[in-house]
Amino acid sequence: MSREEIPPWLREQLARFDQLQQNLQAILVQKQQVELEMAEIDRAINELKKIDPENTVYKYAGSILIKVKRDDMLKELEERREIANTRSLVLAKQETRVRESVKELQAKIDDALRFKPPS
Repeated sequence: MSREEIPPWLREQLARFDQLQQNLQAILVQKQQVELEMAEIDRAINELKKIDPENTVYKYAGSILIKVKRDDMLKELEERREIANTRSLVLAKQETRVRESVKELQAKIDDALRFKPPS
């Protein structure tokens, strides 16, 4: 089947299918980034919990280090972990929806190609 033989509505469906696949890929990349961020946060929290609350702790602020209280840093990291967890849940729901859309559209395209009369 050449490009000229593909009906306009099917070309639109194929373009939509490509767009959905790109969206899915972008979601998967974001999800992976959030998972890496959560792993980093968890490591930092675990290390902070090992040290005495009176020990000196520093955090990056741009290109400098700032002295902070251990408990304040723990609280900040816990908040960041909660936000990252929420983002992860949202991305997982988006992934599910997009995967379902891809599957449905793939079935429609397959049906359209299967029932196309031979030339």
